[in-house]
Amino acid sequence: MIKVSPKQFLYHVLSGVAIAIVAGLIPNAILGELFKLLAPKFSVFKTLLQVVESIQFTVPLLVGALIAMRFKLSPLATAVVASSAFVGSGAAQFKEGVWVLVGVGDLINTMITAAIAVFLILVVGERFGSLTLIILPTIVGVIASSIGVFTLPYIQMITTGIGNLVNTFTELQPIIMSMLIALVFSFIIISPISTVATALAIGISGLAAGSASLGIVACEGVLVAGTLKVNRAGVPLTIFLGGVKMMIPNMVRHPVILLPIFTNALITGFVGALIGIGGTKESAGFGIIGLVGPISAFRFMEHSILTNIIYVFIAFFVVPFIMGYLINVFYMKLLKLYNRDIFKFLA
Repeated sequence: MIKVSPKQFLYHVLSGVAIAIVAGLIPNAILGELFKLLAPKFSVFKTLLQVVESIQFTVPLLVGALIAMRFKLSPLATAVVASSAFVGSGAAQFKEGVWVLVGVGDLINTMITAAIAVFLILVVGERFGSLTLIILPTIVGVIASSIGVFTLPYIQMITTGIGNLVNTFTELQPIIMSMLIALVFSFIIISPISTVATALAIGISGLAAGSASLGIVACEGVLVAGTLKVNRAGVPLTIFLGGVKMMIPNMVRHPVILLPIFTNALITGFVGALIGIGGTKESAGFGIIGLVGPISAFRFMEHSILTNIIYVFIAFFVVPFIMGYLINVFYMKLLKLYNRDIFKFLA
């Protein structure tokens, strides 16, 4: 058995997930809304919309493959991990006699299933010689996939529980509620949990949905400011465009990164509540990705067009990004709680 420490194992799993999220979800997040606007007028954009939407369905496979690559597994082992992750994701379901795709599945269970498959492959190693060609897909693949199918409903219960927690916040006083929901979603966006799936599952709307979007942007504001000087330009740009989950390994290795994120989320949520930033359950999980959050907030507001644009710009771009920079300076330079190294992309 190849020896891998628990810390290394977790790091490789999270690194694979982070890269898969960027590769699978960013195309639709950035181009989807634009193609939706152009599709009714130009048929080519209808096809392009279907293309970018289809790419996101590959996320479970990408998660499995990229996690396997982090462990430098063989091509066969990589295929086994990818197939197990896909089955464990629950993205494909048998309904009324046919198999249908129901989205990207449960990201947490996808990750768990892939991790189990990798663990079993590391245990098996090369001890079976040429029989490994048969054992990996028929034994390891089936066992890992079966465990994933068994754990899926329970993992989904956890996701629903988080959603119920967020829903209780909506019953509080509006300003406090907005700050708390922004804080929760600022954490979810940098965790393996899907903000989009969470928002859709609990059906938040109005001020709660707007606060969720602002929490996501608050996280982006801190990470963009933090990553600028310690990474190539592609890292902060990718984060700005929605690739926040690529920083999951950093969050696990340096939990202090959550301090500026939570601080910014509370401030941004407070400002959003004062302005009256709203949204829908469909927009709540995107933030500024594809301008979904800002567009939804604009439609929600009842001021003049110019006033709406100004308020939305302040809430989604001015406050979270300026405060993200200032909060980092405060914690790094004045309190000296951490340095920029925690923002160096690990994957």
